[in-house]
Amino acid sequence: MARTTPHDHPLAAGGPLYRRIATQLLGELREGTVPPGERLPSERRLAEHFGVSRETVRQALQLLREEGLVATDRRGSHATLPGLPVQTPVSLTFPVGARAAQPGTVARATVVWEPPPPEHAEALGLAPHRPTLVHRYRSATADGRGRRTAVTSFSAVALAEVEELARYRDRADGRAGAQLRRAYDWMRRAGLALHHRDCITPLPGSTSVRVTRRVHDQYARPLEITDLVVADQHEALVYEFTLPSAG
Repeated sequence: MARTTPHDHPLAAGGPLYRRIATQLLGELREGTVPPGERLPSERRLAEHFGVSRETVRQALQLLREEGLVATDRRGSHATLPGLPVQTPVSLTFPVGARAAQPGTVARATVVWEPPPPEHAEALGLAPHRPTLVHRYRSATADGRGRRTAVTSFSAVALAEVEELARYRDRADGRAGAQLRRAYDWMRRAGLALHHRDCITPLPGSTSVRVTRRVHDQYARPLEITDLVVADQHEALVYEFTLPSAG
């Protein structure tokens, strides 16, 4: 009898539940939800995502391991499908668009643990007045021109899944400097796919613009929301994203 692989057993067919979960997980991996070499979500998160027990997830992962589609080491399980690992683009420093390329720019970033702005709480699914990690960024040239301010609020999901972000809670006093330049890299290393959506609108009565960015993961869970204001905007805003080729 020829050896079969998970994709030989579509979800529409019968068979053990773990094999059907393996098929569905394989489909998501092939769609690029988790790039090759990146860590998979935890067994707990996968169980919640598929609505099955952790034992079923373990059996599904074991099947994928036997087929060489998933590997497990001290970092956890990760995809081994063919393709180039996705490197973190240099341009995806946090928060995107806040750092101007003008010489002589002075920047300041802090974090606080406090209730976010009401519109942020609503977007992140937080109860009113519930505190979370809030990041504030401000930059300007020595003469005060080109001022950029950004306020970012992180969701409970981001703090629960990304260990590096959670560590900031104990030192989020609003005074010490906080550089979260690698925040998006931390999220990806935690197994989260990042989907960015930017809404750019002019501010009435000024030449400034507001950029509202929402980021969610592969399960449509909100991770963060950022409001960036660029003052005295005389040039086009450029957001550069670098993605590796398929091969």
